[in-house]
Amino acid sequence: MRSFVLFLMACSLFSCTDKPVRKPFTAVEIETIYSDSVSIRAIEFLDGNTLAFAGNKGIYGTIDLPSGKVRTNTMKYHTVIPEFRAVTHTPTDFFMLSVANPALLYKTGDRGRMDLVYMEEDEAVFYDAMRFWNDTEGIAIGDNVKGCLSILITRDGGNTWNKSLCSDIPEFIEGEGAFAASNTNIEVYGDHTWIATTKRILYSSDKGKTWESFTTPVKTEEATEGIYSIDFYDTDLGVAIGGDYTRPDGNEANKAITKDGGKTWQLLANGMGPGYKSCVQFVPNSNGTGIVATGFTGISYSQDMGRTWNQLSDEGFYTLLFLNGNIAYAAGKNRISRLVFK
Repeated sequence: MRSFVLFLMACSLFSCTDKPVRKPFTAVEIETIYSDSVSIRAIEFLDGNTLAFAGNKGIYGTIDLPSGKVRTNTMKYHTVIPEFRAVTHTPTDFFMLSVANPALLYKTGDRGRMDLVYMEEDEAVFYDAMRFWNDTEGIAIGDNVKGCLSILITRDGGNTWNKSLCSDIPEFIEGEGAFAASNTNIEVYGDHTWIATTKRILYSSDKGKTWESFTTPVKTEEATEGIYSIDFYDTDLGVAIGGDYTRPDGNEANKAITKDGGKTWQLLANGMGPGYKSCVQFVPNSNGTGIVATGFTGISYSQDMGRTWNQLSDEGFYTLLFLNGNIAYAAGKNRISRLVFK
């Protein structure tokens, strides 16, 4: 009985049900695990032990994280050397999509090679990012071609891809496009999908069958301004970041948050904190309070849902993905690195 009373007294002082409070990050250790003369804007975890990537010069490959062993290959289509800025995967296959004319979408094929499953030829074609909702259904987003944004959908595990009709997408806004900066201007959560364009947020609740359009307060006057990256912690809480890469110090109206699934957005740290960033990610298991943003301007961190920010490193990367609550991998110009947040 005495032990039980002591237990109750302890619970009155320290909640016995609350999860441990995550300590804020104060530093990040950076270790380069792959270097080459390649620009890498798209990385993807195939599992907890394998990181896949693709970049310019047709280069793509994998890194075995426990051993550090790197395997690379080079893709060439006739005389075209593609530039890849979008990758994704299912439990059985890896996909990579090149940006410009001709757009080339490859899928893991037999005997370990990559098979071309979609090609689009048009001077205006430019693809930005891709994701899968589940094992069979996936999406890719690209810029305006013939009067509407380019949205590719697969429903058969990536074997075939079909372009959405302009009549099925919200009406095109003059000057609208998207940024192929980090493979993160599209986010999926369950059946939900959010796409950040240079002008707005497109939202689908049914895996790309129907779409809605939402505005944000992020600046979009110049062609180089707008949202470059979005992330969602759940179906309600999301964050967006961008700015203008030609004026990277500008930090006005370049960060925003939503708490209602993207319907409405409010500016974050307006005129304060980081300027241009190309990638933003919630810290896993942080209840949505931890956010890390990166770009060629360095790595910034917020512990309070974007209200205030600290610069953890001046080392620049284009894109970043968390493996767990403290370890992330980032890619950029000529390298991929392992990041340990402390």
